[in-house]
Amino acid sequence: MPAKSLAEFIAAYKEEDVTSEAFELENDRLLEIRLNGSVWAKAGAMVARTGQVKFTRQGLLEQGLGNLLKKAVSGEGMVLMKVEGQGRVYLADAGKKITLLRLDGETIFANGNDVLALETGIDNQITMMKRVAGMMSGGLFNVRLSGKGIVAITSHYDPLILKVSAATGPVFTDPNATVAWSGTLQPEIATDISLKTFVGRGSGESIQMKFAGEGWVVVQPYEETYMQAGQS
Repeated sequence: MPAKSLAEFIAAYKEEDVTSEAFELENDRLLEIRLNGSVWAKAGAMVARTGQVKFTRQGLLEQGLGNLLKKAVSGEGMVLMKVEGQGRVYLADAGKKITLLRLDGETIFANGNDVLALETGIDNQITMMKRVAGMMSGGLFNVRLSGKGIVAITSHYDPLILKVSAATGPVFTDPNATVAWSGTLQPEIATDISLKTFVGRGSGESIQMKFAGEGWVVVQPYEETYMQAGQS
């Protein structure tokens, strides 16, 4: 590919407004937020901004007692920051692909690590699944998202949506590859004893998420590893 002139470089990659929405993808890895009020964003996700913008880490009162207790039990949590003011804010997360979802009173669940940003009309509540405590060494925690507004979720590469139905039977996924699922599903943790017997395999595919009922689940072609809160 021949070298670009400066004019060609600027023309190819300059910021452009395609819609009038508050959330707009500049490309599939970079989210622009046209800020006029406040939104919630993943802490540390800002890569650039313009205008008068204030960032405040989510306070204890804003997290709610239920979320605080669940974070204390799990040792984990989705760390959000409130972004307030007027201007433009650009967010990204380790080069992951970004998908914008519009909720109109619906409910979805997402891996907390895969939530990049959400409008203030979206309620977020940390959820805990049965039998998770003591079984996972990674950062498996999930967030219930409901209300009206836009949510930005991330995935490594293009996500795959699998339909879950009573006719086809349950779907099993690797927790570290599971991004989100419909609010109609209540996953359970399943273990595969035969896979546990492999030398050097004490986790991974031996622990799976089981989805049964009617709905859908989103997976990514990547097994993500996490750190517990407080680790670096």
